[in-house]
Amino acid sequence: MTTAPNDIPAAEFRQAMRAFVGTCSVLTVGDGEEASGLVVTSAISLSAEPPLLLACVNRSSSSHPLFAKYGRFGWSSLGAAHQAVAERFSGFGGVKGAARYEGAEWETAVTGAQLLVGAPTAFDCTVEEMIDRATHTILIGRVQAIRTTPGQGALVYWNGNYRQMAE
Repeated sequence: MTTAPNDIPAAEFRQAMRAFVGTCSVLTVGDGEEASGLVVTSAISLSAEPPLLLACVNRSSSSHPLFAKYGRFGWSSLGAAHQAVAERFSGFGGVKGAARYEGAEWETAVTGAQLLVGAPTAFDCTVEEMIDRATHTILIGRVQAIRTTPGQGALVYWNGNYRQMAE
């Protein structure tokens, strides 16, 4: 089916985007009762010099206002064994806020952000810039510290489901 650019319904666009394989990462933000976070599949490297990462965050997300408020966040890629973490941070079962951190081990990074222990790679970031476009904000993070754990595989999202990729 081919439609004109101005006539593309959002549901059709979302369905077409399911054909992309997305890497799963958890962005963690806030402290204490304000601790929150979300899963993103739109995460990429923006620059190596300086080290910058880019993610797209829905502006209706409960975590969204915390990025500007705290100015720092954790970025943990998810390994093959982290589907339960992805589900909690996706809000499955109505899990919200600080309850999303339960059932996993976290470490406090240099900036105070939370990183998932055992993540294939995790980045401690400060907010470099936030650019609003349509329903999302382009979040650019400057990497302050990196943690890696080899042999964790990867968790990806494809065709509406999480899929584990072992080493």
